[in-house]
Amino acid sequence: MKSESPQDPSPKVITRRSILRGIGLSLAAVPVAKLLVACGGDDTTGGDTHTGADAGTDADSGVVDPGVWATGGTAAMTAAAAYPDPFASGIGTVCNLTCEATLGPCYATTVDRKDISEGHDGLPVRLAFLIVNESCAPIPNATVDIWHAAPEGLYSGEDASDFCTSGDATARAARWFRGVQTTDANGRVDFDTCFPGWYSSRTIHIHFTVRVNGQEFVTSQLFFDDTTSDDVVNNQPLYNARGARDTTNSNDTVISADSVGDYLFATQRMADGAMLASKTLVIRSSLDSASCAVPGGSGGGGGGPPPGGDGGMGPPPGWDGGMGPPPPGFDGGMP
Repeated sequence: MKSESPQDPSPKVITRRSILRGIGLSLAAVPVAKLLVACGGDDTTGGDTHTGADAGTDADSGVVDPGVWATGGTAAMTAAAAYPDPFASGIGTVCNLTCEATLGPCYATTVDRKDISEGHDGLPVRLAFLIVNESCAPIPNATVDIWHAAPEGLYSGEDASDFCTSGDATARAARWFRGVQTTDANGRVDFDTCFPGWYSSRTIHIHFTVRVNGQEFVTSQLFFDDTTSDDVVNNQPLYNARGARDTTNSNDTVISADSVGDYLFATQRMADGAMLASKTLVIRSSLDSASCAVPGGSGGGGGGPPPGGDGGMGPPPGWDGGMGPPPPGFDGGMP
């Protein structure tokens, strides 16, 4: 797939030690989502989404009230070992192909790690992926490469476009919210992160690429239910300091409102207040098989197999890759 970005989309893995030097972070909190599984599963939600003055933490047990999202980043995931398997009930027998969406301009060097937060504050999220083929058979030893914006709406990395980092020195020095992991024998892979922030012209989303034997099988994006995203953006610390977002799933530039339901995470609130967000990704059995493009939006195709050449993923003339300008009052991208 051809990207609108000059970045090479192949995974360039660096070590944690080499990226943490010189990073100084001082940030605050985030929240979370709801949804449906791509492989013929039912729409799955869990947990009370109440937030308010009567919610809090049980000082004796250390367990967050079930109506509250946690803050403090992945360090707040105190019950992570007991999180349920979101795929335990199966994925059904109909596995519809996960379609392509634009790579976007913000891909940069990735890091082989499970926790991709680098200690950044925000609503802690466990991302669980199940990779299968169109026969619903799990794919072991596939790599899942993900990247998304920080709660402040900035991407990281000195090799990312300044358009994506707003040229902010802290964001450029960091490698936050980027990582790659390899699926186990069951096709499962997990990441620990924080709920993404928003930026103008895009709904809240997470980018991903799945590769098998180093070859790219699909690059696309996933989303959160608007009710969940609004709850986080409007009520959670760090997120609520930035004001209401200007783009939702109904008017995103990359995916149509009619299609976004197939690309939503299923989410649950855990006992420690973290979010468990899961999604089954269905890839082609072979690169010789036809791919498809996410319908609607400026960055996706019109549905069906993409045309030749750039795979239908090239940006329209003058398009900024869906980033859009910084939101009003955004000073260098930092609140």
